[in-house]
Amino acid sequence: MKNQKIKIKKKNKQLYCTWETRGFLQNFTQLLLLRKSCPRGWRTLVRESWHECVAEERGHLIEIQDLFCPKPDAQEEAQLVILEGAAGIGKSMLARQVRREWGEGQLYRDRFQHVFYFSCRELAQCKKLSLAELIAKDQTVPAAPIRKILSHPEKLLFILDGIDEPAWVLEEQNPELCLHWNHPQPVHRLLGSLLGKSILPGASLLLTARTTDLQKFIPSLGQPRWVEVLGFDESKCKEYFNNYFTKQREAITAFSLVDSNPVLSTLCLVPWVSWLVCTCLKQQMEQGRDLSLTSETTTALCLKYLSQTLPEYALGTQLSGLCSLAAEGIWRRRTLFCERDLQNQGLSEDVIALFLKMGVLQKQPRSLSYSFAHLCLQEFFAAMFCILGNNEEKCGDIENYSVVETLVEVYGSQDLFEAPTIRFLFGLLSEQGVNEMEKIFTTHLSLNTLWEMLDKARALPRHQHLYSLGLFHCLYEIQNEELLTQVMDNLQKKQVCDLKDMMHPVFQTNVKHLVIQTDVELMVVTFCIKFCCHVKRLQLDGCGQQGPMLMAPRMVLSRWNPITDTSWKILFSTLEFTGSLEELDLSGNPMSYTALQKLCKTLRCPECHLKTLWLVNCGLTSGHCKHLASVFRASSSLAELDLQQNDLGDLGVRLLCEGLRNPNCNLRILWLDQAPLSDQVMMELRTLEAKNPRLLISMTTSWSLPEEGCSQFAPLEPFPPSSPDSPRDKPLESMRTEDDFWGPTGPVATEVVDRERNLYRTGKRSVVQFPVPGSYHCPNSGLRFVVTRAVTIEIGFCSWSQHLDKTPLQHSHMVAGPLFDIKAEQGTVAAVYLPHFVGQVDVSWFRVAHFQEHGMVLETPARVKQRHTILENPSFSPMGVLLRIIPAVGLFIPITSITLIYYYVNLNKVTLHLYLIPNDCTIRKAIDDEETKFQFVRINKPPPLDSLYIGSRYTVSASKKLEIIPKELELCYRSPGESQLFSEIYAGHMSSEIKLKIRDKKHMNLIWKDLRSALPMIPAAHKDAPALPHFLDQHREQLVARVTSVDPVLDKLHGAVLSEEEYEAVRAEATNQDKMRKLFSLSRSWTRACKDRVYQALKKIHPHLIMDLFEKSGGISVGS
Repeated sequence: MKNQKIKIKKKNKQLYCTWETRGFLQNFTQLLLLRKSCPRGWRTLVRESWHECVAEERGHLIEIQDLFCPKPDAQEEAQLVILEGAAGIGKSMLARQVRREWGEGQLYRDRFQHVFYFSCRELAQCKKLSLAELIAKDQTVPAAPIRKILSHPEKLLFILDGIDEPAWVLEEQNPELCLHWNHPQPVHRLLGSLLGKSILPGASLLLTARTTDLQKFIPSLGQPRWVEVLGFDESKCKEYFNNYFTKQREAITAFSLVDSNPVLSTLCLVPWVSWLVCTCLKQQMEQGRDLSLTSETTTALCLKYLSQTLPEYALGTQLSGLCSLAAEGIWRRRTLFCERDLQNQGLSEDVIALFLKMGVLQKQPRSLSYSFAHLCLQEFFAAMFCILGNNEEKCGDIENYSVVETLVEVYGSQDLFEAPTIRFLFGLLSEQGVNEMEKIFTTHLSLNTLWEMLDKARALPRHQHLYSLGLFHCLYEIQNEELLTQVMDNLQKKQVCDLKDMMHPVFQTNVKHLVIQTDVELMVVTFCIKFCCHVKRLQLDGCGQQGPMLMAPRMVLSRWNPITDTSWKILFSTLEFTGSLEELDLSGNPMSYTALQKLCKTLRCPECHLKTLWLVNCGLTSGHCKHLASVFRASSSLAELDLQQNDLGDLGVRLLCEGLRNPNCNLRILWLDQAPLSDQVMMELRTLEAKNPRLLISMTTSWSLPEEGCSQFAPLEPFPPSSPDSPRDKPLESMRTEDDFWGPTGPVATEVVDRERNLYRTGKRSVVQFPVPGSYHCPNSGLRFVVTRAVTIEIGFCSWSQHLDKTPLQHSHMVAGPLFDIKAEQGTVAAVYLPHFVGQVDVSWFRVAHFQEHGMVLETPARVKQRHTILENPSFSPMGVLLRIIPAVGLFIPITSITLIYYYVNLNKVTLHLYLIPNDCTIRKAIDDEETKFQFVRINKPPPLDSLYIGSRYTVSASKKLEIIPKELELCYRSPGESQLFSEIYAGHMSSEIKLKIRDKKHMNLIWKDLRSALPMIPAAHKDAPALPHFLDQHREQLVARVTSVDPVLDKLHGAVLSEEEYEAVRAEATNQDKMRKLFSLSRSWTRACKDRVYQALKKIHPHLIMDLFEKSGGISVGS
């Protein structure tokens, strides 16, 4: 019995005694598998929008045992699973492994009683088969009656490997004809009936395919489960090397060589390339040579493999015959050849034996047929035939183009660049490829550029979506910078769109989207994009994240599986030469310490010319800042850096300051978060900016002051006034608040001609005096001026409804930002930056409306940037940004939005108000004023990262049962004078944390969330209840120690709280601490109203200190 089991095991193993046993299966290593609801490809873009498309493509990584498991939201197991993936990625290896592990009792034993493996390339050699004969072809099937095997079809699994390789259409047999299992029929019809469930409807199927467009030759495909095979990750690649080499020392040496070359190590993440590299290195070891492998493309690796494998004497005609055999197979979609086929190409038995020994050919164990060791090798030799054959012809260009026409006929124009033969053609036509071929074949090659061949063969016009991974792979193989630049330029001109798709960002001429899943794809696309002069910005959206939306022409790469340190290493090594790229956006992608170190090393490279870098919400801490500071000191080209939504802390910002002080620093704009920084660090930043007029440090905050709302963007704490004796009795009073402008000399106060201090209310005006020429920016309103000399500018706000409603534009244009009324001396303003809240749309849709006495004028802006529309040498009148509404797009316009939360607490309940509005400062201020009337306090939170859509509806939910009225919010523009939409949330006593969430109603995508801790109750005042300590009394010690500028506070209190004598007495003290002690000594005589005035004065002059104390007191500021 024991001997019988051994014989059976030996017999099973003989099935795999092929080249793939030595190279793949024997060394099987776990592959990355991505389960998805739809196949990858441009055809998914016929859906309603790009965002819906990529949401459907998104999946998650699974293990081999999960192929047939139910989805998380379903209970039914899959019956049809399709393993898709690029050539050589390991699909066949995985399919055979499923069969092997089932046979060894390790996989699916509880689900399947029988698992049958079939190679479709072998099945295609058969004309007719019955179902019984088909099953018998799998020689590992145990001897059991066919009736018994077929009695439980739900326990059967058919594995069809390479379903798309043969030239067949798997038509379903007429269901009315119930064929007997012993009745022969054409193979394609038998498989079609199996797939169409005409026979064995309960059976499960596992297919492997390169192409995702299976419907054209499997009409009854149905709704399969798609699993994309992604190859190895770095650890599995290393494991493969350890399995391939029998001696550990050899494995370590080989992998170390590969790991030291980022490009080669990336290519090895494709299993077939790993085998190729291991084989080349093994040959060098056996020949006693020093290990050397510098190839950077798959074509170059194949040429290296061939040159090392060939005997010293030239094969000449025999090798050409092998290439002809490969090409004939590709043309006829054949991968198996009989001995006569080889002999027809002039290959004798000795030559066949030599190719078998070399490993180029392999003999099928169950037949007398031959095949190339891997389909990729066959395609490589077919590409060589295209070049060799045409080199021998005397028909000139006509023959060249006929070959390309043949390739188009075989692969189709849509899949042309996906075909490995085409990719190898590009690689063989590279300078290195031509040189190597001339050495191997000892002949001179006279060739046309393949791109010209393709263009003249009219292949390109039929390929509508030219920005494809396949094309980028081809361009990567040729490694020709001049050709790359020319081709990428041509692509911009050839890009075509259907009018109905104009609303999709993917079809906009300034935005190109690609879904990438592997590190190889990341390397290839990044390499090519650098040579596209039209694409200035590269954006990486890992796991669906999105950074700031800009208008610059860009390539957006979306990736749903995690971005690893290996991925970062590949990206940054590729960007050591940036070509045309100027901007890099990595926002939303967590970066490890190692990843940022590699990024900074790249930024210091002399050929890296990146000017702008976004690292918003990348999980950076103070530990990362040392390396960022090294970039500042290295004279790099980096001019703008965005580090918002990272926990840098005081230590991290101080490290950045050290780099910014270096005279080699070229940085001009630095974006930071303001809220978590101490006053001392804020002072350092102010001083640094004052010493370097060319440097703008723009601060944002994610919190608000206790009572008066602040904007999403708040400025640095202003400088103390130069003279403490400024007049206090004039109508114009210095605000010194978030409405300051920031420019070359630091903060410039905005003076409001009204004691209400609300410059955002319609009709209110403010005045700002810019002391020197330069650029001045108000973070709160978004306005920016570039002035040519010292000038006084008057700023007011108007109502759109009073102006736009009187014109026909209200039906053809939408409001895109505030309406300003600006007055300035003609010729003093070189440029004005008007804020807008529109996301990524065609910049040609933007207009600036001027409302003048004689009517309205629409002006085309000079430039459009993120958040701003720019007018150069402007003339002023009531003016604001409008967006032209395109009928095909309707109102589905992406905009940048903000969320506002207000709360009110008393003994009985906690009430929250939640708003979702366009990011317009006038709307924000109007809401603040309205909520403050009813004693609601604002809590600022970060806005949604993604652009949302005007007219879309969003649902509000919470983690526990709360009363939410209403539960839906429509994102719309309403004039600041109108009532704004909000959800009112009754939270009871908030004894526990609650999570608020906003989701897109249509797709239920999460767009925003907030974790809200329990809020302390503010008891209502009672006659007998003792008064709670005032804010000043609670924090007296901290205020004495930490207030660094007392005189401006005294100026605000003079006459209202302090008499002239008290004012002078406090000012007479020597230090700020003594002044504060003296001030507090006067507080015994103050009423509660006086203390409120002191609190308000401190809050205006030291907002960051007051906010810090406010938060430490649990968010309660009694009497303030």
